[in-house]
Amino acid sequence: MDNRPMNSSIKSSTKIYEKPKNFKISLSKLIGYCKSYLFIIVLAIIFAIFGAILTLIGPNQFSKITNIILAGLTTGINTNAVLEISIFLACLYILSSVFNYAQGIIMANVTQKISKTLRKDISYKINKLPLKYLDSTTYGNILSRVTNDVDTIGQTLNNSVTSLISSIVLLIGAILMMFITNWIMAFAAIGASIVGFVLMAFIMSKSQKYFNTQQKSLGELNGHVEEIYTGHNVVKAYNGEAETKQKFTEINNKLYTSAWKSQFFSGLMHPLMNFIGNFGYVAVCVTGAVLTMNGDITFGVIIAFMVYVRLFMQPISQLTQAFTNLQSTVAASERVFEFLGEQELSDESDKTKVLNNIKGNVEFKNVKFGYDADKEVIHNFSASIRAGQKVAIVGPTGAGKTTIVNLLMKFYEVDSGNILIDGVSILDLKRENVHDLFSMVLQDTWLFEGTIKQNIIYSKHSVTDEQIVEVCKACGVHHFIKTLPQGYDTVLDDNTAISAGQKQLLTIARAMIQNSPMLILDEATSNVDTRTEILIQQAMDKLTIGRTSFVIAHRLSTIKNADKILVMKDGDIVEQGSHDELLSENGFYAELYNSQF
Repeated sequence: MDNRPMNSSIKSSTKIYEKPKNFKISLSKLIGYCKSYLFIIVLAIIFAIFGAILTLIGPNQFSKITNIILAGLTTGINTNAVLEISIFLACLYILSSVFNYAQGIIMANVTQKISKTLRKDISYKINKLPLKYLDSTTYGNILSRVTNDVDTIGQTLNNSVTSLISSIVLLIGAILMMFITNWIMAFAAIGASIVGFVLMAFIMSKSQKYFNTQQKSLGELNGHVEEIYTGHNVVKAYNGEAETKQKFTEINNKLYTSAWKSQFFSGLMHPLMNFIGNFGYVAVCVTGAVLTMNGDITFGVIIAFMVYVRLFMQPISQLTQAFTNLQSTVAASERVFEFLGEQELSDESDKTKVLNNIKGNVEFKNVKFGYDADKEVIHNFSASIRAGQKVAIVGPTGAGKTTIVNLLMKFYEVDSGNILIDGVSILDLKRENVHDLFSMVLQDTWLFEGTIKQNIIYSKHSVTDEQIVEVCKACGVHHFIKTLPQGYDTVLDDNTAISAGQKQLLTIARAMIQNSPMLILDEATSNVDTRTEILIQQAMDKLTIGRTSFVIAHRLSTIKNADKILVMKDGDIVEQGSHDELLSENGFYAELYNSQF
């Protein structure tokens, strides 16, 4: 388990979200999230509306041109009139293109800002989540929300919002213009399209669940791949390929099923709209022919109506595509806002106590804790540690050793009891204050992509190169670093050949450079060879001088010189004392120690 301290001091604009539960709630939350960009979105919508209105003026001008040409077949075509209308039409369509281009630029900018803000808020949210959530959720699933889900939201907002508005304007405008031109032909065109609306509504009602399943399965697949890739050596060593492939196939098949069903319903929209559009053309032609033969309309009206039918059907097709995209977006939004709605660490803004220049006295008073409410793992734990003592916590796996450290660091809150540092309860201190009091070296090493120097310094400021070299020499890692091509400026990434033991040495150097008043070592020497372990042990002995230090160790030979050894079993301290005292008692500790030799 990675128990790195979380930087709670980072400030964020993240709001407290409730978990969305259905389509409407997710959509309303997404709309509410865009409120800060409301003015510029409205501006883009106005541009889209103007572009659509200018497009609607065109068919009426086509009707005039047609009538002028037909009237001039016997008497001569008025080319000046045709030219004037043509120039007017060209200006209309150029201006319409400018408006559409402007709204496209605006929305592209806005959607990228929204995506950036979502990713930022998710990042800040991670720092506010309790370890309980991170321990119970795969990293790949969280990563999928940052990448796939946010990208889906951004792409749809960019492609669908203004398209949705302009399509609605075109649809309403085309209907009005058709009724203004000829109400009989308008009813014929619209009546032929009613079936399309009914089918579209039916398809949308059936397809949303597949879009939700698709996004969820994509997150599960990412989580599985990340998990297997991280532990691929273990999978290989235990011949777990078949089981891994089977699980991958199950998730992949689930994703395939939901994806093809959602895309199938989505794909139905386009041919359906084409059919309805062609049916509308036929209805207009037949109705127009009858009215023309009766002398009720001119041929130019039929031409104008053909364009209006296209303008009427085009937005319907765009609306269906926009709603299809919107379904994917709402499914992605549900996952994003569900994550943002997870319960955060308790608010500590009211806590004003700050510990500075501490001595390092630590006391556990009747501490009880359970990861689950119905399963207690620490039972009435009490211990007193004096400043500067080196305290070892030993015991079998599952005894609660790491849990005690998690409680001391405020990664988890105690269920009852108290933990005091220099007589001050950690319940009265902010988490970042408690974290500042400790340096940590964990069993699982964590190095980020950056130079060795950056990894050692991490969040520490004003560290000189001389201090870094001095610390690395104390850890026995200086010689190794100097053999690298760029020395301390060597970038650590996937291509850098570095052993697990060398990674551990670098994390130990990081802890030493932090120079915190207290120290926690959680199996810090588990990944190094015996000779390196001796060197590290000597360095740690120097490091722990004058500092209260807590050492979790399975190799009991490494904690012989501890001032106090707390022997834990099933969440309780069963023995405590020095190494020699505990051996002389010939109890549980002696049994553990002798079993290793």
